[in-house]
Parts: sequence; C-alpha cells; structure tokens
Amino acid sequence: MIYFTSDSHFCHDREFLYGERGFASPQEMNEEIIKRWNEVVQPDDEVYHLGDVMLNDIEAGIDCLNRLNGKIHIIRGNHDSDAKVEKYANCRNVVSIEWATMIKKGKRMFYLSHFPSITSNFDDNKPLKTRIINLCGHSHTVDKFKDFDKGIIYHVELDAHDLKPVSIEEILKDINEYYNNLDKNDHNV
Repeated sequence: MIYFTSDSHFCHDREFLYGERGFASPQEMNEEIIKRWNEVVQPDDEVYHLGDVMLNDIEAGIDCLNRLNGKIHIIRGNHDSDAKVEKYANCRNVVSIEWATMIKKGKRMFYLSHFPSITSNFDDNKPLKTRIINLCGHSHTVDKFKDFDKGIIYHVELDAHDLKPVSIEEILKDINEYYNNLDKNDHNV
C-alpha cells in the first residue's frame, strides 16, 4: 500500500501547533501521531512524507521517526534543514530524501511537494484522469481541498486526515468525488 502525509512536526514545542491539534504537550502529540501512524501503516508499506518531519529536539525527533512503520520517502519541507536531512538518511526506515518528485500509479501522475504547486498547463478542459495531481502539505489546513480552486491540489498534511497518513486509494476516491460534484462553470479545474 502507498500512503502520504506531511507536517508531523515531531517535537515542535509551540503551543499554537500541538495545542491546535488538541494536545497538552509536544510529547503527547508525538506519541499520538506515532500510534495513529502505526495503526494504519504496515512495515512494508511505502509512505511519502511531504516535509516538515520535526523541529527543535533533533535526537528526540529522530527517535520518533525511527519508531514509524513503513518505508519512508521524505520530500523536504521548509523546516527540513541540511542537518536534519543528514540524520534522516541514517534512519532505518528512510529510503529516499528529495526536494520534490513525481510518481505514477496506474495511469495517474502525481507531483509530490511540500508546498502547494500548480501543475496544470491550461488543461482545464481535459479529463481529470489525464491531469497531474499535486499532493502537498505546508499549510496545516484541515481542508484537504483548500487550494483546489487553483488546480488539482490535494493536501495530505496530518491536520487534514485525523493525524494519520492517507492512502493513495482514499486520495483518488476523495478527488473523484469532489471533482464530480463541482460546478465546472464556477471553478477553474
């Protein structure tokens, strides 16, 4: 199975983040994210983490990362410094680290980035199945379709998915349902 997520922000000690997620401390948030992740992701699953893995306490953050199930591909976010990336590379479950990448699932193309990215090229009149889908994070939004009015942009951050990674199948189902319910005259998609 293939999963996507972003913005775990392990060890981020700012109340506006862990408090907004409903936790009394960063440690409480860390433990709940690890629990929910491992309830969904199996050891052999592929997970694309689209940036901002951790902040502040790098050693404790690396411990959190090492406790996660799956083969993890990290797409760097704005908080993933070179020092952190060096540590990520030594984690038992991290298999790749990139700034952005594309993957294909069946005939569907996905552009994976930390930041929302417009991937359309005046192709609004083309069928959805032929368009490139941007999977992203960064915004800490609870609305997975926050930027859908700008293109086929779907947010995978933990905040939009009950603090759990989301499967590629669920993403495709969500996008198809959302897209099919749009009034195409009122939206630029």
